[in-house]
Amino acid sequence: MRPPFVVYEDNHLLIVDKPAGMLSQGDDTGDATVLDWGKRYIKHKYKKPGDVYLGLAHRLDRPTSGLIIMCRTSKALSRMQPMFAERQVTKTYLAVVNGNIEDRKQDLVHWLKHDPSVKRMRVHTSERKAGMGAKKAELSFQLLARVASYCMLEVNPKTGRRHQIRAQLGAVGYPIAGDLRYGGKDPLEDRSIGLHAYRLRFLHPVGKAPMDFKRVPSSSSSAFM
Repeated sequence: MRPPFVVYEDNHLLIVDKPAGMLSQGDDTGDATVLDWGKRYIKHKYKKPGDVYLGLAHRLDRPTSGLIIMCRTSKALSRMQPMFAERQVTKTYLAVVNGNIEDRKQDLVHWLKHDPSVKRMRVHTSERKAGMGAKKAELSFQLLARVASYCMLEVNPKTGRRHQIRAQLGAVGYPIAGDLRYGGKDPLEDRSIGLHAYRLRFLHPVGKAPMDFKRVPSSSSSAFM
């Protein structure tokens, strides 16, 4: 696994390209996280004694690569997290999917409900079918390219649900390459999936300046090689 790549940093933010396979934050596996890496990076670069403060503004799934924002101050974190919750951050993803897509642009609306027995989101076409506890999920995508039996999509989620892009695309017959949990046909050799958080746009939480960052996929996922 390659290390994270630093895309931007200032006194309040640290934005990196997380490699596929790295956790955003700790879980019961005890495996390496991008948050721990960020703390070590700041401690070493700025020769900081003691503990380093760093907080996650949002998360990416372990097999997903791409841009992730960490906050170096509690002030920045207390402002960034509500910005994500209130959809004030525009997120754009690139996805490599199985299937032959004809319509160049599509909008998807579903209701998602977590099923802990299989550790995945169940996808429903209506709130009534989904039942209590389901959350509405919306995204749009456009076709960028076709190569053999794969398509490259630009995906713009309008909500921020767990596994949203993976679950919704899988439900309509376009599973993300390597994503066996949501209908992918075959695993990728590096156990990643073909999903990359490509672009983030938002107002700086302290300075309020417009921020716009792009990072094309690297070899962190074999789907994009």
